[in-house]
Formats: sequence, structure tokens, C-alpha cells
Amino acid sequence: MSALSHSASSRASTHAVAEPPEPDFLPLKGTDHVEFYVGNARQAAYFYRAAFGMSLVAYAGPETGQRDRASYVVEQGKIRFVLTTPLRSDHPIARHIARHGDGARALALWVDDARRSWEETTRRGAKSVTAPYVLRDEHGSAVLASIQAYGDTIHTFVERSDYTGPFLPGFRAVESDPVARPVGLKHIDHMVGNVGWNQMNEWVDFYARVMGFSLYQHFDDKDISTEYSALMSKVMANGNGYVKFPINEPAAGKKKSQVEEYLDSYPGPGVQHIALATDDILLSVTKLREQGVEFLHVPHTYYTELEGRVGKIDEPIRELEELGILVDRDDQGYMLQIFTRPVEDRPTLFFEIIQRKGSRSFGKGNFKALFEAIEREQAARGNL
Repeated sequence: MSALSHSASSRASTHAVAEPPEPDFLPLKGTDHVEFYVGNARQAAYFYRAAFGMSLVAYAGPETGQRDRASYVVEQGKIRFVLTTPLRSDHPIARHIARHGDGARALALWVDDARRSWEETTRRGAKSVTAPYVLRDEHGSAVLASIQAYGDTIHTFVERSDYTGPFLPGFRAVESDPVARPVGLKHIDHMVGNVGWNQMNEWVDFYARVMGFSLYQHFDDKDISTEYSALMSKVMANGNGYVKFPINEPAAGKKKSQVEEYLDSYPGPGVQHIALATDDILLSVTKLREQGVEFLHVPHTYYTELEGRVGKIDEPIRELEELGILVDRDDQGYMLQIFTRPVEDRPTLFFEIIQRKGSRSFGKGNFKALFEAIEREQAARGNL
């Protein structure tokens, strides 16, 4: 509320008048896709199809006129990953992989107007990576533009209202996938970035000032700590809440935190994990385990105290313990979550499987159990 003098306040109406909301200068329709730069896209695509149950829906490479790289598009529900590998060792993508290993490069956002999205964000201080450009083929046209985010991560705005093809112009449809074994994953719930010491607020400001996001939740080192390590996190969300970006930074502790290990191994800021939503986490995790996905281990003591902490829930605690699923509650309901081990040989990218039953939280009550599980993994790697 704007400041008023005492005399002006006394003359004001006794009826509260709500100020009109600020217009959303960057309306987002959701996450369009995540592009990963990988050393072998054919093999990476097979992993996500066989293990995570995603379907191969499109391909671009030398056979389609894309001479410098090969890209495989895999989908499940509204989740879309693009796995891209360079075809020459001197390609910029090859240099990205040499530095970071396999990892997320582009967090692409679905918009109605990519040109305006690029103009609004660059006008507010975003660094342009690629100015708006148009792609066309027999299925129509799409407009794309990109800006820089933390580290070597970018945001690509994708406008596809005039396109009816399988992914984007230049990609060839794959009609069926005999490898895919779906596990019930629906959409991306949130994507988490790790940034360096004392950089969290810088990137919180970026998402607020440049992209119009607002602070959704905040956790400090008192919330996220164990005997040995700690971190701090702020969750930024866009106007309609479709896109959420938690930003983590290290905090001082006795030993190296998981964020420090990531920053050393990646190296530098990057995407730590991607949360994939399901409507039936017991079914999804059972299938994922059967298909070879490895999850962090949670000790028995977590489950002996669970009902006293979160109250009655629909799921049998015995089944949750067998699968290693965590539960947390807020004032709007509860949520269930589980975290994979890193899916690369470097301890960098991992995935979260999440089911929300009213809760809007990010599992604050599970932080200690989760981070102790991660620390056991760090200790096994000699990195704690």
C-alpha cells in the first residue's frame, strides 16, 4: 500500500480498496521442454525410455538436414525432454559436455509471444543468447528466442500456436516406440538450480526483476541442515504458478554440502534436479524401481515417527517404507516425494518424483532425512 500522510489517510474512505494487480508482462503457459546436452543422445534416449518410461516421439539429425547435431525428443504426459549430442568434437555443445558432463542446458518455457517475451526480459536486464527467429516446415511455423540464466543454463521462449508437427520444425515424427514403458508421470512440478556462495539473492532478484516471478517459499540453513552440512533455498514462481524455480546456495557447515559437491563436480551453477509429478506415486515408483531407477535410501526410524509427524494419510506406511517414499504436510494437505540417485556418473543431476494431495510445500519436514541420505552417498564417494 502506498504511503499516505496522516491527514490524507483520515480523509480516505473507510472501505478498503484493493489495488489492481500488476499485469503479468511474461505470461507463461508452462514448461515447454528441457534440453539436455549429452555425450551420446541415442543411448541417453534409450535410458529415459526404458527406465523412466518416456516415449520417443521425434528426431532431428543428419537424416533430416540437421548436420551438426542429433536430437531425440522423449515425452510422458506433459513432460518433454530433448536429448542433444554434437556430431563434431569442436562443436560448442562438445565443449559444454567436456566441462559439465551430461546436463540440462535449456529450460524452455511455453509462451504465446516469444518476441515479446524476449523483448520484455532483455529490456529488464536479461542477457540475450539468441534473438527471436522463426522455424518453418510443412506443419507450420514456430518462434523461439533465448536468454541467459545461471551458469551455462538458458531459458528458451517457445511460441508454437501456429505449429502442428511432432515437436518443432525440422524434427521428424517417430510413430511408435516399442521400448517405452510408461510409469504414470504427468508434468514437471519444479526445477531446482544450484548457484554459488552468496548468489541466491542475486538470482532471486533476476527472476523477480527480469521475469516477473515472486517469492513462493523460503528456507534457510536452520530449515535445511544436518550435523555436517547446510544450504539455503528460495522458491520463485511465475504469476499463474505454472513454473517454479527453487534456487539453492551453500551455507557454512562442518563438511562439504551437497550443493558444494555439485558446484565442484559440474562445475559451476546448473540444474540440480527436476521434480516430476504423478497421481499415484506408489505405482510410479514401483514401476521405476522395476525398470532400474535407483533411489536414495531412507532409514526405518523415519517411518516409525511418520504418523506422529504428519497425521493420518491414505497410503499404507509399510508400502511407503518398502519404496522409500517421504511424506510431509502443510496447512493445505500433504505431499509424497522420493529422490533418485544422480543419473550421471558425476554427482550432479537427479530427479524427484512427487505427488501432491493438497500441499503446496516442498517437503520441509523431510529435509533432514533427505540430506542425511545424500550425505551417505557423498561419504561413499569420498566427497563429504
